[in-house]
Amino acid sequence: MAGKKKKGGNPQEIRNAKVHRDYIVEDTFEAGIVLTGTEVKSIRAGKAQISDGFCRFNRGEFFINGLHIDEYAFGNINNHIPRRERKLLLKKSELRKIERALEAGGKSAIPTRIYFKEALIKIEIGICTGKKLFDKREDLKKKAQMRDADRDLKSYRVR
Repeated sequence: MAGKKKKGGNPQEIRNAKVHRDYIVEDTFEAGIVLTGTEVKSIRAGKAQISDGFCRFNRGEFFINGLHIDEYAFGNINNHIPRRERKLLLKKSELRKIERALEAGGKSAIPTRIYFKEALIKIEIGICTGKKLFDKREDLKKKAQMRDADRDLKSYRVR
């Protein structure tokens, strides 16, 4: 008999919870990332955090900063630096679109999630505009209304 597959282990994705609360995501791009071996092992173990991450151009290349990948627990003296600048891999046409959007002003490139695509690690980059305080309040009101409506429907179904 074949054994059952273990659940858990590798996380499906690592999300940035702050993005949809603080920003309006207008466009998204899928990017590859240049990593070392111990960084890949740490991400597979779920030891990464992208909530403080942001992307910017440096000498014509696109980099992600603020991405925290914990040191690999079983690493040796060649372990990686947790908060280093990492290069993102995109097509030239996508880089031009992102550069034009950022140069127009008022927008930022923020990582929304890290996920696995077969054996590769990908990062989803969102071109975002910051929300104003009243936008955040409107979102909270909508959430509260939806919660109340769901509660009412649930109690109506039970009767």
